[in-house]
Amino acid sequence: MRYAAILMGGLILSAEAQQVGLGSAAPFSVLAATTITNTGLTVVAGQLGVFPNGLTSITGFPPGISGDKHGADAAAQQAKADATTAYNQAVGLASTQALTGQDLGGMTLAPGVYTFTSSAQLTGILTLDAQGDPNAQWVFQIGSTITTASASSVLLINGANACNVFWQVGSSATLGTGTIFAGNIIAFTSITVTTGTSVNGGLYALGAAVTLDTNIITQCQGSVVVTSTSRTATPTATPTATITSPTTSTITSTTTVVVTQPHRHCNNHEDHINPVHHLYINQYIDLNKVPHDDMPDTGMHDQKS
Repeated sequence: MRYAAILMGGLILSAEAQQVGLGSAAPFSVLAATTITNTGLTVVAGQLGVFPNGLTSITGFPPGISGDKHGADAAAQQAKADATTAYNQAVGLASTQALTGQDLGGMTLAPGVYTFTSSAQLTGILTLDAQGDPNAQWVFQIGSTITTASASSVLLINGANACNVFWQVGSSATLGTGTIFAGNIIAFTSITVTTGTSVNGGLYALGAAVTLDTNIITQCQGSVVVTSTSRTATPTATPTATITSPTTSTITSTTTVVVTQPHRHCNNHEDHINPVHHLYINQYIDLNKVPHDDMPDTGMHDQKS
């Protein structure tokens, strides 16, 4: 089994219980290393960040952003460091079930850690059943890529919360047209979200770009904790991160910043998507068919950094 492991901020995984958390990356709906590129009428509820590249690497916004944009600043740097730590911690969890070679479509999964040694595919509906536990957690360890087919979806039932779903992706993630996705994608390289797709969670591309096209990205914020008994983190003296993969990159984190903003909660989904959100998505996609002057007010206002 091979995964890209990142040693970030002096953390080395070893043998005691550990936790996965987004830290200061939680308020960021989209975070990338190189560029964030948008085409079409995308709506992002949350902040955008790029590090080490600057603000000029974020294109296609505004409109459609409810939070600030950060490029090559202390907030983006710390968010990148915390997202990298979350990636490391997800890699370190002990697997509860191997799913290599199986399509996630049609499955109903209880909380746990699910492992693909290579690529993962979602065609159709994946159901995550919290079984009445609001703190239920899922981690998907994916060795290379994850791809969703058009119109696929992740359904959260019985108290499942998108904040508690992690997709640790060893290279790149591609969400197909019209996908309704839930959870935080932390990809070693890049993330591509195609036309009409919605995401309840965050998009974190540690090595390259996030590409958007007429999407709705709703970021949650709150306690996101997963317990592992396989390894633990032991501090070392250096804050330099070395990324081990088919190619090698270096990420540096030297500044600690606490980012605060109004508290937002993920909705607990009892069905495919809540009726209000579903209606909004239908209205939003239909905007492409009407003149600009007739568009309804989305309530989203750009905030310049």
